[in-house]
Amino acid sequence: MGNVVMYGSVSVDGFVADGNDQPGPLFDWLTGGDVPLDEGGVLKVSQASYDYTRAYWDRIGATIVGRHVFDMTDGWDGIPPGGVAHVVVVTHRPAPEGWDPEAPFHFVDGVEAAVAKAQELAGERIVEVSVGDVGGQVLAAGLVDEVRMDVVPVVFGSGKRFFGSVHAQQLLGDPDVVIQGNRVLHLHYVVRR
Repeated sequence: MGNVVMYGSVSVDGFVADGNDQPGPLFDWLTGGDVPLDEGGVLKVSQASYDYTRAYWDRIGATIVGRHVFDMTDGWDGIPPGGVAHVVVVTHRPAPEGWDPEAPFHFVDGVEAAVAKAQELAGERIVEVSVGDVGGQVLAAGLVDEVRMDVVPVVFGSGKRFFGSVHAQQLLGDPDVVIQGNRVLHLHYVVRR
């Protein structure tokens, strides 16, 4: 099975959205360069960010998100983001009414079941876990192998926390990757067990 990786962009003070649930400038680095990161050329990053991010994205087999993210994005219109093959949605509710049953989205109750389903779907590829409450729950359950952060030079002061509401200490190893891009610092940590 591939590693389970908690990944997302974050403010310097640890938030993934402001108090109004908006990401503000957290994703500006994805359009602040001259190297196309996606096939459509919408996302353009620095060469350093491209080398780091594209290699990671190409290894993702499934992404786990919470129902809140799914609803906010309207389920990406049934097309997983970033070319990911499958999305596992952690939710206590069924798929939305009228949802295409052929879309590669799987609705699962609980983070343990979500990780198991995502690992089944991803095989040897990476299982990516979105940050915030669901990511924090997966981390607290001891199911996260790595943490990747795209740290953006902004301070929100309050909002949605990168690690959600984790209340217990979690040890990470020293960062084994530190890459500076345009308006972003990419960090990679292995979770210590």
